[in-house]
Parts: sequence; C-alpha cells; structure tokens
Amino acid sequence: MKLQVVNSPFNEEQVKLLNELLPKLTGEQRIWLNGYLSAPLATIDSVVEEATPIVKTSTKTVTILYGSQTGNSQGLAEKYALALKDNDVDVTISSLATFKPNNLKKIANLLLIVSTHGEGDPPDQAIQFYDFLHSKRAPNLEHLHYSVLALGDSSYEFFCKTGKDFDEQLAKLGATLIVPRTDCDVDYDDAAAQWFSAVQQMLLQQTDIAATTTQHQTVQGGTTYSRKNPFYAEVLENINLNGRGSNKETRHIELSIEGASFHFEPGDSIGIQPDNDKKLVDALITALQFDPQTEVTVFEETLPLKDALQKKLEITVLSKPLLQKIGSYTVHQEFAKLLEDSNSWKDYAKGRDLLDVVQDFAPFIWDAQQFVDLLRKIPARLYSIASSQKANSEEVHLTVGKVSYETNGRQRLGVCSGSVAERIQIGDTLPIYVHKNPNFRLPEHKDTPIIMIGAGTGVAPYRAFLEEREELGIEGKAWLILGDQHFVTDFLYQTDWQRWLASGTLSQMHVAFSRDTDRKIYVQHKIEENAVAFYEWLEQGAVIYVCGDKKSMAADVDATILRVIEQQGQKTPEEAKAFVQELKRQKRYQRDVY
Repeated sequence: MKLQVVNSPFNEEQVKLLNELLPKLTGEQRIWLNGYLSAPLATIDSVVEEATPIVKTSTKTVTILYGSQTGNSQGLAEKYALALKDNDVDVTISSLATFKPNNLKKIANLLLIVSTHGEGDPPDQAIQFYDFLHSKRAPNLEHLHYSVLALGDSSYEFFCKTGKDFDEQLAKLGATLIVPRTDCDVDYDDAAAQWFSAVQQMLLQQTDIAATTTQHQTVQGGTTYSRKNPFYAEVLENINLNGRGSNKETRHIELSIEGASFHFEPGDSIGIQPDNDKKLVDALITALQFDPQTEVTVFEETLPLKDALQKKLEITVLSKPLLQKIGSYTVHQEFAKLLEDSNSWKDYAKGRDLLDVVQDFAPFIWDAQQFVDLLRKIPARLYSIASSQKANSEEVHLTVGKVSYETNGRQRLGVCSGSVAERIQIGDTLPIYVHKNPNFRLPEHKDTPIIMIGAGTGVAPYRAFLEEREELGIEGKAWLILGDQHFVTDFLYQTDWQRWLASGTLSQMHVAFSRDTDRKIYVQHKIEENAVAFYEWLEQGAVIYVCGDKKSMAADVDATILRVIEQQGQKTPEEAKAFVQELKRQKRYQRDVY
C-alpha cells in the first residue's frame, strides 16, 4: 500500500512520512488503525496521542514443546512456530528431551505436541519430562495457559494416551486451557490444522490475522509433494534379497525421484500410500451384498464403493473403536460378547480383517454409506531410506519385508508389503513422500564413533549411513551389529557391508544369525560378548543407533545396554538408567523402532 500525492489531502512531506510508516505496521496494527480511524470521533491528533502506548504493548510469548519418535510432532511444532512468528509472537520451541521441566514456572503459554508410542508409552524424548510432571516435584502451574495436540494411532488400544496423560496432569497442576486437546489419528493433517487455527485465534484474538497466516502457508506449500500430495515414483528395481529356501521375503526397491525436488538425509523415511488388494475388496463387497458401483462419499469425495474401499479406506485392521461402531449395526449375540473384555476382542482381532467380521457376524443393518462412514483412511506405510541422496541424487532405495501369514483358514498379506512383493512391477509407479526423522541422524561431527544395531529390515538406514560416509570420504569408527535368521539365505546387503569393511568406511561388524545353531543368537548377545569394547566406545563419545522391532529386539537391546553400562562402568542400576537418559538427551542413543 502506497499513498500518491495526486488527489490526496496530504502534502508531499506528510505523504512521505505515511509511506515510511505504513509498510512497517504489523497486521494487528493495521487492523487497529483501520478500526480506530473509522470511528465517528477519531482524529489524527488522537491517533498520534495514543500511538505510544500501542508500541509499548507487551508481545505475546508462547513456548512450543514437542515429544516425537519419528518426527511428526517436531515437524508440526516447527511449522506452527514459524506461523506464530509471522504474526509477531515471541516463540520458543524445544524438544521435551532438552527442556528443563522447572522452567514451566517461567512461561505463560504452552503448546504441547506429543505422540504416543507402542502401547500407550511416551516417545523416548518425552519420558523424563513425563516422569517429572507426574512426580511430587511437579510445580503448581496456576499461571500457565496450555493446549495439547496428541498424535496417535486408533488401531492401538491406548490411543493418544501420552497426550491425554499430559493434558490431565497439567490440569491437575492448576493450568488453564487455551483450547481443548485434539487427538489425531495417523492421518493427522486436517485435525492438527484445526487445532492450531483455534489456538492461534485465541492467542492473537484476531481472526483476520489467523486467516492471513493460513493462506500464506498454503501458497508456500502449494508445489511441495507431501502425504496429501504424493509424488508418483517409477519403480526402477524390485529384487528379493533373501536366498532360495528362506522363509522370509525382503524386497530391495529402487525408485526414481527425478523431478520431485525431494531432499532427505540418512535416517529419514519414505511414506508409501498403498491401495488395498483388489481380490480382498471384491470378496468384502460380495460378503456385504452391496453393488460395487454404488456411489458413496468419503472425505468429501463421491466415488464408487469399490474405488473407495480399494484406494481410500482401511479394511485390514480391527481396532476396538471400529468394533464398537460396528456393534451398533448388528444384533448378533456373539458379537456383543466379543466386546465384553479386552482379551476377547484382542484374540479375535489378531490377524483378522473386516471380511472376517462381515462373514462371522452377519446380518448387519447398514447401507453402503453407513458402512464406509465407520472406516478411516488407509494409513501410509513408512520405510527407512536405504540409500544416500549424495550418492544417488535421482533415486531412493527402500528395504521392504513382505508380511504374509495365515489366519482362520485364509492367507493374508500386508497391505503395502504384499503389494510391493506380489503386484508391483518395474515400470509401475508408487505414490510417495519424504517423512523427516530428525531423531535418527548421523552425528554433526564426522569423526564421532557410531554403533549401529539392527535386525532384519532394521539394517536399512545403516546402508544409507555408510553410503553417505563413503561419499563424504569419512573413515571414522563405525561398528555394525546386525541380526537375522540364517547366514546363507538372510544376510541382507552382505556384499555392501563387506565392501565397506574392506575400504575402511565400516571399521568392524558382528553378525547374529538366530536359526543357524541350537542356541538362538541375537544382536543383544553380540553386545554382551563385546561388552568391554562397547563401553570403551561409549567413553569415546560414540552414538548408539537401534532400528527394528520395538517389542522384542529393541527392548532386549535396551536392557542389555543398561546391563553393560552398569557392569562395565561399575554403576548402580539407578546410575546406569540416569546414564542412558543422559545419552538420549545428548542424542547419543537414537532409536527408530516400530
């Protein structure tokens, strides 16, 4: 906006002064000034007289804390911090791992964005803060205004439990809500945006400013490929890494990302938006006795039922909330018994899908629209990137383990892994996006020793780590501890590891093949066998990485690391636990577990 002298009631000097002032006004100041001057008794003298107090008005301050396992919470926190800063809000952003809990007494407005991991557990970053807030040392927080954005997965029984726990505890400590907590499922974009919009309006008290910020973000992100706007990557290679006779099938996938303008680092993941198996969809529609061409509306889009079930809706996971919704459409007595206790529905749901429910508990009193209204979007599947962008600028490599099992007399396949293994051919395309994981990163200092621990497809990010280090010419200390079932058939990327050992990119490697001897040998046993060296590496500043199954491998590795630190460092169990917490705080113990 610029005033012109022509037809203006101001002289040239006044116009110059106004043109110097107007570009410097914030959105809030412009709105205030516009309203003030439009008032019946407003005068220029009164504007000048009142100008000084407006400038002196205290800036709103907000602290955003995030607890993230795979980077979703951190990504949202950084995005919202930027939006608030654009509106002249003084924002402090921090991980829960590095934030000093006692500083809660010093802040006025808190936005807490936190995920729930596994069966209701806080992410690694949030454990210490979570324990503090639930301890007797937690302070009175009557001065604090807060809101919680909880991320989770409704297929788990304890959906968004960490966020719910934080919300409840902050309220118990006297804090006041800015806006109520929002619980987000795996497809969190829209729900998170609505939460932030409500928070922003309450903080700024100016709806117009909030709308301006939202529009700015949309323009900025319009050309970026994302979960909502995936890039269709051509499949260049699709190889089975397992040898003949293996009871596993692990696919090495190479995708072209030419033209995607992706940027990723070792430790990041690729999200794939999968379709459901056509055969399963056909069988489900037949069992439902619906016309596959019946039009239904899902997520504000009208399309045939068959397309909705194949491309849009999750039909392979049975969660308790879904079963409870289904219960409203059947009078089957056995179905009611299923929900009477947690063990019954869990036993039934394990390995089964919606087709089982429809076949086992018919008849149902729903129509096609009511049925699809019960279902959520198909969640994207995340796979650790197994290549370095510095080494392969126009490609990204993935390691995908095929999920295949039999339940209730029917063979089942993983939605994405089954498609990749059995239906995706070279030349086909996959809808993908980059999922940042800032909590699984190579050290900033290139000479820092690294210890990489993984089993099965958990070795994928270490291929990216070492390929990156090779490209950069780094020959620092790097130790790989990997595991799988059989040496002959399941030694994934064997020639790569051997080449890096020979070149010095990898300084040492220990392997554990659990099914080659009567005694099952796992990666944690290799840690114990090399306990002295393991602790020496830690004393030299090494960073530990763990990637793989959370419930078994990662939990056993964690217990072993604690034991090694306790024994080799001559520490008490409490001191060893504190030592590990400090490693995590310093980002020297990073996990990518699932």
